[in-house]
Amino acid sequence: MKYEPLVEDSYFHIYNCGNNKENIFLEDKNYTYFLSLLKKYIVPTSNIMAYCLLKNHFHLLVKTRENIEEKKISQSFSNFFNSYSKSINKSYGRSGSLFKDRFSRIKVDNEDYLKRLIIYIHLNPEHHAFVSDFKLYKHSSFLSLISSKPTLLLRKEVISLFEDKDNFIASHFIKQQELEKIFLLE
Repeated sequence: MKYEPLVEDSYFHIYNCGNNKENIFLEDKNYTYFLSLLKKYIVPTSNIMAYCLLKNHFHLLVKTRENIEEKKISQSFSNFFNSYSKSINKSYGRSGSLFKDRFSRIKVDNEDYLKRLIIYIHLNPEHHAFVSDFKLYKHSSFLSLISSKPTLLLRKEVISLFEDKDNFIASHFIKQQELEKIFLLE
């Protein structure tokens, strides 16, 4: 399978799931550890715009930094996923691949798609029935983006895509309601 190269100054949807659809997050502390490794390995080469970590898969939306070689960006992701996998294997006495395959990535070149992707990522826990309302899910960037607390996320840039915080929130609720109507019709 050919993978999209991770080039500088570009948006990417990064995602993967557990091998054989197994869980990649086994306890609450695993989510925190994953985010700490994200900060350690990915933040030096990419800005984080949005994320959602679910039991057996994850979604990241990143914007790679300018003036960084493709090889360095790719290596940071490789180091990140290898470090997390080794830690989980060691901590839980398991062996073999934690993830299904190399991580998937889609380059995002369209602003409308970028906005839809942010909403998709945040609504994912509700879509997969982890929670009844995506706002209640604590392993997603939604609450951090609407908060005023310090964050490593590109909060200002994400919110500005939607003009302001009110439109950012409203866009999520509109999509949530559309999906609920579709679900009721099925």
